[in-house]
Amino acid sequence: MRWRSLVLAFTLVSTTAAFEQTTKHPLKLDDLAHFRDVRDPQCSPDGRSVAYVVSTTDVKEDKSSSHVWMVGFDGKGDRQITSSQDSESLPRWSPDGKYLSFTSSRPGPAKGNQVWLLDRGGGEAAQLTDVKGRLQGYEWSPDSKRLALVIGDPDPEADTAATAADAGGGRPKAPKPIVIDRYKYKQDGQGYLLLGRHTYVYLFDIATKKLDRLTTGKFDESSSSWSPDGTRIAFTSNHADDPDREASSQVFVADAKAGSTEKALTTTASRGGRGRPEWSRDGKWIAVLEGDEKKYGSYSMDHLAVVAADASSAAARVKAVEDLDRSVSSPRFGADGKSITFTVTDDRSVYPARVHLAGGAVERLLTPPIVLSSWTSDGGCSAVLSGGDTRYTEIHAFEGGALRPLTHQNDALFAELDLGQTEEVSFSSKDGTQVHGLLTKPAGYVAGTKVPLLLRIHGGPNGQDQHSFAVERQVFAANGYAVLAVNYRGSSGRGQKFSRAIFADWGHFEVDDLLAGVDHVIKMGIADPDRLGVGGWSYGGILTDYLVASDLRFKAATSGAGTAFTVAFYGTDQYIIQYDYEIGPPWNPKSWETYQKISYPFLHADRIKTPTLFLGGERDFNVPIQGGQQMYQALRSLGVETQLVIYPNENHGISRPSYVRDRYERYLAWYAKYLKKLP
Repeated sequence: MRWRSLVLAFTLVSTTAAFEQTTKHPLKLDDLAHFRDVRDPQCSPDGRSVAYVVSTTDVKEDKSSSHVWMVGFDGKGDRQITSSQDSESLPRWSPDGKYLSFTSSRPGPAKGNQVWLLDRGGGEAAQLTDVKGRLQGYEWSPDSKRLALVIGDPDPEADTAATAADAGGGRPKAPKPIVIDRYKYKQDGQGYLLLGRHTYVYLFDIATKKLDRLTTGKFDESSSSWSPDGTRIAFTSNHADDPDREASSQVFVADAKAGSTEKALTTTASRGGRGRPEWSRDGKWIAVLEGDEKKYGSYSMDHLAVVAADASSAAARVKAVEDLDRSVSSPRFGADGKSITFTVTDDRSVYPARVHLAGGAVERLLTPPIVLSSWTSDGGCSAVLSGGDTRYTEIHAFEGGALRPLTHQNDALFAELDLGQTEEVSFSSKDGTQVHGLLTKPAGYVAGTKVPLLLRIHGGPNGQDQHSFAVERQVFAANGYAVLAVNYRGSSGRGQKFSRAIFADWGHFEVDDLLAGVDHVIKMGIADPDRLGVGGWSYGGILTDYLVASDLRFKAATSGAGTAFTVAFYGTDQYIIQYDYEIGPPWNPKSWETYQKISYPFLHADRIKTPTLFLGGERDFNVPIQGGQQMYQALRSLGVETQLVIYPNENHGISRPSYVRDRYERYLAWYAKYLKKLP
């Protein structure tokens, strides 16, 4: 009997343990604070380690913080290697492997964001630079003796305020008036763009700590890249007569010494200079990304081109890549110098590919569906960021044509979550165009049941919903909703014609495509046609307004950072070049007709019957809050149920953790009120 009792007890314990291991719960808002964002992997020169950044949320302090971690390329020894009250980011290895550098605003001899050094031999991190301006990026020279720093001119107002604060006592001086004298004078996150303040490339000597400017021009510079032998630096800059009216940069090369004169490798006509220039191993060639003509700037694909580093030949696009008719990114020459690897944005995936410069088709290195980014390679190490519909983004080794997980920052959390399953959907739009999307079913969905459907619309419009973890989709799926994400015309990933289809014709083909997607999910027997909701942010908010002004089936809507009377945004947001070259100036009669046509949700607000929640950031210079204010006021005047939420001090992207949660809470409450209430 005693033996039987022991067996029974062991069985009960085992059963309980197994039950506890398999019990999962749908994603809750409390879980959001436990996500750990992994980014910026960097392979060490010896190929044995990968440094990276982990960002976490501090609920008590209502902020996010980031620190540098390191994991072996074998997946062992994962550990945090920086720790302070301030964040650390941009980890970079010195090419000789002696140091790991990073940037931080932690207290030190010099104030502000600076470069710090960790000696791999041991010891505490030491502050390296004493930069007075805005440090925006840096790169080690091949001999590990210098850094190329990208530094923005300091803000004189900030210096004055700091001086007054240091003096102590007394009432602070009133800020000086903001004097605007640039064509494009606003940028979200940066604020007002003032004439005379620029960003330049500097050379920093590690031993002497001497800082010198690379060139002597008066043009903004960025994306510095050392030649393999360390004698030259390539960078991007815009030398147009009025850079504010010319959106694209060009690629330049200068000798890696103070006061050099730069030489242009690309021209305004080629529209090269999107992203970091990439050198071939022999230093003879540079791979660059080119954009399209500026009137198509909002629908642009990035094209791969190669240019001679000595400017002896013009940039030439790689034909095999052009034949793909897809946007590419992150080009890098292979070790043999005869091929280039890059990533391709293609129909809900982002996959790695390779092309041989001697000819031949583009070779896929991984088969979709896959989404990867931040490809890093050195010393036999090759690593990427990748996740999936139900897997949070982590670092993976990329070897042998397959991915191997290196980090597991979110494994424990995801082992507890019951997530909604995502599948691909395809359907025909009103005019027969094939449109693709993703459908996420509610967590625990029972086949054959009809559930409320949320059409959630991505922004851009030149972006795509893809096979990566979408917190928003899973939050809604955890609360009983099916979520449809449609890559409507104007999205990326389907080629140039597909993307440009909405040029100067907003709210037409996108609405057709989105409504066709809703009809398709209804026909699938999943969506309850009497419980349809819609929402989005940025261009997704704009399209939400178009939809509720076009179709009365939606019972609830949430519109974030959208527009209203479009002409009212001319000169008040950051898209002056797009207005001028896509639609035209408002004083042109033909342009005025277009402005009226694309403003139909506001000018015909009396068509809207859908209860709509409007939201936005108080300091949004991308799509100013006035759009939400106008639409809110219109619906309030018409007696349609509505509400306006403004997040203080927030830009276009809502980042304060408590506001991120608040937005989800308001979404869920608004949809529940109108889609889940009893008849």
